[in-house]
Amino acid sequence: MVLTRPPTPAAVLVPLVMRDEAPSVLLTRRTDHLHHHPGQISFPGGRVEAGDRSPVHTALRETEEEIGLADRHVELLGALPDYLTGTGFRVTPVVGLVHPPFDLRLDAFEVAEAFEVPLAHFLDPRNHEEHSIMHEGRLRRFHAMPYHGYFIWGATAGIIMSLYRLLNEER
Repeated sequence: MVLTRPPTPAAVLVPLVMRDEAPSVLLTRRTDHLHHHPGQISFPGGRVEAGDRSPVHTALRETEEEIGLADRHVELLGALPDYLTGTGFRVTPVVGLVHPPFDLRLDAFEVAEAFEVPLAHFLDPRNHEEHSIMHEGRLRRFHAMPYHGYFIWGATAGIIMSLYRLLNEER
């Protein structure tokens, strides 16, 4: 696939929930009727809008709109490298620590559910899979990280792999 236009800027929050027992990653499952990526596992976020001051602002705004998590619960750590999707988006992943207690209010139109996965699951290479599929005459490879019936793949898994690489460089 050759893009004929520049990628659409977007941003997501990579929320690392600081639980007493161990940190976890907060994810959402998109509703099945959405036009883009229905039913898929994702981070809260979306496209940059004209009034957004920065990708951080986009990620925090979208997170509050989608799951009701207020920015006062998020301690920003920085951003991972932009992720280019096959659907034409340039996603800036903004990493933040989320400090409980907090209540979520899901936007029922966009978000079917929110759930947490232990960060340790994603940091264990035994849980990393590589898949491939023929799409529009081209072999496309993608990461996947299944967890208890959830198939975490595509941009979400790619961003998690970016976080995994960063954390393993630090060791």
